[in-house]
Amino acid sequence: MPSLRVQTLATALAACLTLSVLPASAHFQEIIPSDDVLPEGGKVSLDLVFTHPMEGGPTMEMKRPKRVGALVGGKVIDLGAALKATRKQGVPAWSLTHELKEPGTAIFFVEPEPYWEQAENTYIVHYAKVIVDGFASGKGWDEKIGLPVEIEPLTRPTGLWTGNLFRGVVLKDGKPVPFAEIEVEYVNDGSVKAPNDAFITQVIKADASGTFAYAMPRAGWWGFAALIEDDKPAKSPDGKEAKTELGGLIWVKATDMGSKPARGK
Repeated sequence: MPSLRVQTLATALAACLTLSVLPASAHFQEIIPSDDVLPEGGKVSLDLVFTHPMEGGPTMEMKRPKRVGALVGGKVIDLGAALKATRKQGVPAWSLTHELKEPGTAIFFVEPEPYWEQAENTYIVHYAKVIVDGFASGKGWDEKIGLPVEIEPLTRPTGLWTGNLFRGVVLKDGKPVPFAEIEVEYVNDGSVKAPNDAFITQVIKADASGTFAYAMPRAGWWGFAALIEDDKPAKSPDGKEAKTELGGLIWVKATDMGSKPARGK
C-alpha cells in the first residue's frame, strides 16, 4: 500500500494536470446599457462589470476606470463624474446614467485600469464600447472613438434581429489587424447551459483585411473581444517580466421578432 504522503502527492499532481488542460475562462469588460435604441430619447443606464458573461461569473474586482465617456455628435463627453460605485457578486463594479436629448447615437466607452491576472502572468486592459441610438435616428453608429484597439462596426449595431449577421473590422492604432482573433460571448442570465466548455467562448478569426462576421443565434447582448498582445514590456507586481493583453470590445444586442419596442426613460 502506498504511504499517505505518496497518495497526497499523487492527488496533488493529478489536480495540477487536470487544471492544466482546462481552458482559461475568457474575461470580458462589460458596458451594458438598459437598451440599444431609445425611440423617444431619454435616460439610459449602463452597467460596467468585469466578468465571464456566458458563465455568469465569477466577477472580478473593477477599480475606478481610467476613463469613461461617450462620443456624441462627433465630440467626446467625459462621463467620469456620472460614475457610481456598485457591487456585483460582492466585488466592486460601476454604473452611470446619461440622457439622450437629441436624435443621434451615443457611443459609450470605458478604459479600465489594468487588471493583473496572476494565473496567466498577464495584465488585461479591455477598451469596451457600446452604441445607443437616441430617437431611433440610425445615424452616427460607425464613428470611431480612436481607442488603441477598437472594433469598427460594418453592420449597424442597433436594431438587430436575432440571427442577423454582425460584421466588424479590428483596428489597432487606427489600422486593420489581419487575422486578429476575436472571442465572442453571450450575456447569460442562467437560461442557457453550455453542452461543454467548447461552447462557452466562441472563437473566430478576422480575414486578411481585419474583417470578421458572426450570426447571433439568441436574443440578448453579445460581446465581441478582439485580443492583441501589447508589444510594450510590462512588469508583474513582483517585478518579473509580464505580458499585457489589449482588448477591443463592442457589445451588440439581438432582439427576437415580436418583441415589444423599447420606450425612452
